[in-house]
Amino acid sequence: MRPNIVSEAGLSTRANQWWESIPFFTSAVVIVCGTIYLICLLFGYDSFYEICFLPSAVISRFQVYRFYTSIVFHGSLLHVLFNMLALVPLGSELERIMGSVRMFYITILLATSNAILHLLIALLVAHIPFYRLQNVMDECAIGFSGVIFSLIVIETSLSGAQSRSVFGLFNIPAKWYPLILLVLFQVLMTNVSLLGHLCGILSGFAYTYGFFNLLMPGTSFYSAIESSSLLSTCIRQPKFILCTGGNPSGYIPTYSGQNTSSSGLFSGNIWSNLSSWMPQRETSSQPTQDSRFPGRGRTLSSSQSPVHVDSNLQARLLDNSSPENRSHMIVTETGDRLSDERQPALGTAVAVDRVPAGQQGAVVSDEEIQKLVSMGFDKTQVEVALAAADGDLNVAVEILSQQG
Repeated sequence: MRPNIVSEAGLSTRANQWWESIPFFTSAVVIVCGTIYLICLLFGYDSFYEICFLPSAVISRFQVYRFYTSIVFHGSLLHVLFNMLALVPLGSELERIMGSVRMFYITILLATSNAILHLLIALLVAHIPFYRLQNVMDECAIGFSGVIFSLIVIETSLSGAQSRSVFGLFNIPAKWYPLILLVLFQVLMTNVSLLGHLCGILSGFAYTYGFFNLLMPGTSFYSAIESSSLLSTCIRQPKFILCTGGNPSGYIPTYSGQNTSSSGLFSGNIWSNLSSWMPQRETSSQPTQDSRFPGRGRTLSSSQSPVHVDSNLQARLLDNSSPENRSHMIVTETGDRLSDERQPALGTAVAVDRVPAGQQGAVVSDEEIQKLVSMGFDKTQVEVALAAADGDLNVAVEILSQQG
């Protein structure tokens, strides 16, 4: 028996294919977070109070660097593993839409807005007159999960889905999906920053509804960065996704407009929803032409046919086959045809009526009449059909065939 030469790919091959499918920036975040965790693990570094987001330290010592150092450090293996597994599908999908440079910019923007909201809410809660919670100012938060919650909100809005499945157990309305995840993680897990995740959701909604329009640069801003020699090595990577290049989906979701060319920051309609900036499929009002069949085609029984033939007019023309009515029929049919083409039918009728009777027979040549007569049609009906078709042999044949 012939051996089966088809075999499944090995685990290493599958892992390599999975890794190669992850875009540039998303894979870079995974590498950075994983590497930092391994370095901390190898050197025994656990002084997270020096790098975590600590509202009291930001206020008292203005340590703004904590906005960004806090998102790349993780406290345990499960912490970094779950965050990266959640980031890969979300980040990959959004990066393919936005581009690698824009995805980097959006991540920095979300991380900054998350930290500012966290700081403002902590200050507000800590100074409530009737019930102060001073411990929120000393809460040390680390991890990429705040940005991930923002990306969940953005991806849910972009997908347009009406419902979402929670761990495959039950479906909920899509607009409640991030909040349900917030509650579930808070109930099922320990040492979870409620305020950090909540601020991530708020930043995602703020971005989705256009509150960051003033901070969104135009496409030329990203083009200038991509054309920089400093990023030439990165751009040559097959996993790098350009923000520009004529792909309409590459402009999602820049609120400054899809056709803007300025590299500065632009103001837009802050209250416009993200769905209004989704690219729409454009439909042309002009009929398409098949390159295999060049020229002007005519579809039978189509409303776009070059010559519109009225069935009642055909019957009237073929029934009134007397020669004395032929001149009147030529004027009537020509006027109807030109009227369909939005030309002055009245002026045409008058012009034809002024042609001498001896010259009206020149409208249809004897050669055309003989061609149709040789096909077996009556000569009188051929003359009438050619007059109705304005000398078009194909239309005349169609008229004669329908009446035959």
